[in-house]
Amino acid sequence: MSRIPRATRTQVMGIVNVTPDSFSDGGDHSDTASAVRHGLALLAEGADMLDVGGESTRPGIERTPEAEELRRVVPVVEELAARGAIVSVDTMRASVARATAAAGATIINDVSGGLADPQMYAAVAESGCAYVVMHWRGHSTEMDRHTGYTDVVGQVRDEIAERVELALAAGIAADDIIVDPGIGFAKTREQDWELLRQVGVLSGLGYPVLIGVSRKRFLGEVLAETRLAHTPKDRDFATAAVTGWMAERGIWAVRTHEVRAQRDAIAVVQALRGEGPRDEVTDRVVGTFLEGDH
Repeated sequence: MSRIPRATRTQVMGIVNVTPDSFSDGGDHSDTASAVRHGLALLAEGADMLDVGGESTRPGIERTPEAEELRRVVPVVEELAARGAIVSVDTMRASVARATAAAGATIINDVSGGLADPQMYAAVAESGCAYVVMHWRGHSTEMDRHTGYTDVVGQVRDEIAERVELALAAGIAADDIIVDPGIGFAKTREQDWELLRQVGVLSGLGYPVLIGVSRKRFLGEVLAETRLAHTPKDRDFATAAVTGWMAERGIWAVRTHEVRAQRDAIAVVQALRGEGPRDEVTDRVVGTFLEGDH
């Protein structure tokens, strides 16, 4: 049975960064108790699942040591899963995938698509978790040197398809695979926008598509042209605009720092389509987490 959550609308994956150095909210929730409270608050606002990460992948940053990543994420995953949350873990390490799956995670979100750790596919296959295959061409310290494409949409699709085939060969079930074009990873601003415009090409691979644009640099570059000062946290309205575009195209989920505006954007698209705004995932979130201590 697939471990991928399903709904009749685009879902929202709330970001829980247990880090001191993430580009937008590093240090805001860097201890276990604060991260758990933040995760529960995102669920109460309407997040369908949570993506817990202990290693920042912002441009130029050096890698977090393995032991530190484990220390950050395992107790947070354990506590959130015990509260009934659907937990994804943002990691490039097989060891972290194994440990967090044992702690209750059901999705491994690997921004490297298996390129950073040759043991990742086997670890995910053994765990039975769903697996996000993101497009990636190098670590944060080098990714901006790998933006050469002749056809960014076609090449990203083909490179993801190659990684998916390797994941399948390693024993990960086709029903457990999610794909992500890696917006902001080894892409220029123009390439990011082109991938979003043609996101249906990626859907054509036949797997659920996850899109992560929340507060990213390419949105900031557009907003800067309005001559208004802003910080990454001021990019939530722009993020919601992209979420609406994805919802209109039936994309499986968006990964975001902020939840309420994203759910509002999705609800508006549903209304324009003549669809009801509630479903079984919404009912679970409201019934379970509005009663919690967050």
